[in-house]
Amino acid sequence: MARLSKAELLQHVEDAFRDGGWNVLYLSRKGEHPGRYRICRDDHAFTIRVYIWNITHGGGRQRSASEYRIQITGLGQDWFEPEIGGKTLILGWWPNDEVFAGFDYRRHKKKLGGSPSFQVGLAALQSALANRFAIHRKNTSELAIAFRPDFLGAYAENLEALHDTGQTLREENLLARMALEPSGIAEHEIREEIAEPRRWAVSQTRRALRALDFSERVLNAYKHRCAVCGIQLQLLDGAHILPVAEPGSTDETSNGIALCALHHRAYDRSLITFDPDYRIYVNDGRIEGLRKAGLDGKLQGFRSQLREVIHIPAEKNHRPKQQFIERANELRGWHI
Repeated sequence: MARLSKAELLQHVEDAFRDGGWNVLYLSRKGEHPGRYRICRDDHAFTIRVYIWNITHGGGRQRSASEYRIQITGLGQDWFEPEIGGKTLILGWWPNDEVFAGFDYRRHKKKLGGSPSFQVGLAALQSALANRFAIHRKNTSELAIAFRPDFLGAYAENLEALHDTGQTLREENLLARMALEPSGIAEHEIREEIAEPRRWAVSQTRRALRALDFSERVLNAYKHRCAVCGIQLQLLDGAHILPVAEPGSTDETSNGIALCALHHRAYDRSLITFDPDYRIYVNDGRIEGLRKAGLDGKLQGFRSQLREVIHIPAEKNHRPKQQFIERANELRGWHI
């Protein structure tokens, strides 16, 4: 497979952040390597400097067939320049299955030797494709992390702690279990298995993995189209019907619905809802309040986009459950 240019590699980085709901602001020219960005989502923001190379086989008969690597070339100097006050990412891109590998910048602060390369195992790359992320312990005890693009935001946010986790076999095993089934890891296990300085980051990583897993299942069930208006265009959220903080809420696909950004906000603000028969309703009381306030612009266009009933998944077990719909409507003040 042909190697990608630096501009093409950085485009994968930018796309991965954007697909994860992050705003990407350029601090360097587009395609310039290393890339520098300001990454923002909700109340989270940080700057990053991204070094990235193609992942290729280690090469040579003396190399194991399972050893892959990035070959550090074209730096212009013999060291990685840090992002002061931000994060420095050293990444590889494996095009075969479209996964990244991340390496710990702190292990490579010094002047690089001749023809430097950083290794990651084939098993970790393949496991990351199936399980969102996987770890590879190198002979130097450095932890390389392979991950799918949708995990890039969580990886960057918790960069140092993730590379530090796994200093003991118990921590490494918990991370491996978390990759396989994030919902199967309880908070008390994190407290018991992970050293205090890294607990918060591991807990945040578990939360991010659960959210990604839920969203992926919901969007796949709805064929990546809004249940209310049918739009796709990668503008969708996998939304909880019964909010995640409420007692009885779960990460079952049947507690989820695919909504575009507009209708997700309209649903959360009780402007629209649906009943157990999947019929869509508009909150006329709220509409009247908006009309009186002079905030009903484009109302007719908004109404015209709505289906009579929501689009539902083909798989019956994935369709919204009555108990979640009724409880969510009760919490939002609907009387249908």
